[in-house]
Amino acid sequence: MEIAGSVALVTGANRGLGREFVEQLRERGAKKVYAAARDTSTITTPGVVPMALDVLDPQSVEQAARQAGDVTLLVNNAGIATGQNLIRGDLAQVRREMETNFFGTLAVTRAFADILGGNGGGAIINVLSVLSWFSWDGATSYSAAKAAEWSLTAGTRVELAGQGTQVLGVHLGSAATDMTADYDGPKLKPSEVIAATLDGLADGAVEVLADEWTRTTKAGLAQDPAEFYAAAARPIQRRTAE
Repeated sequence: MEIAGSVALVTGANRGLGREFVEQLRERGAKKVYAAARDTSTITTPGVVPMALDVLDPQSVEQAARQAGDVTLLVNNAGIATGQNLIRGDLAQVRREMETNFFGTLAVTRAFADILGGNGGGAIINVLSVLSWFSWDGATSYSAAKAAEWSLTAGTRVELAGQGTQVLGVHLGSAATDMTADYDGPKLKPSEVIAATLDGLADGAVEVLADEWTRTTKAGLAQDPAEFYAAAARPIQRRTAE
């Protein structure tokens, strides 16, 4: 994927990783960047095209696709974390988490798949998580949604391979954004995550593991589940003890 000269659309572009995506894409020579959010007044990055987009509203998604028929790079960054458990959490919030992280990503991808194909294939980036691979008490709903989105990423990659669309999933432990404000543990700089992601995109990668926690967790998936969970949860446990 050639970033220079590309036309990108970034969902959830008003803050955190989304805003960093927008800024670094411009720095790397993207010709145009659509910065999408539910409220365009929150888009403050200069030189972008603000776009009103609610990933849970089919009409909003359709309108975005009509507006941005020149897109060659889709960044599915919009997502939520509600801090719910599956068994005793608020079921409405559990559904909202799955609707946003899985079905919202799917809706936008479906809307732009043919556009990408018609524009030469291009690429899709899905922002995932280390919690795609294990569950943590207090956020098991988020883990389920991100595991589903990871599978969506793989399915999208298979289905769109024939039209030449590169599909990249980026996994990270925690970055210093509003979403992780209540997490008292080590956090990556958003700039580091996005730089690694765009480097991977340019190199033709299909997966980026942004930190050592994520790399260790992915490598342990073949372990016995009891051993795997003990190792995957250790960074959180260590921080809690401190």
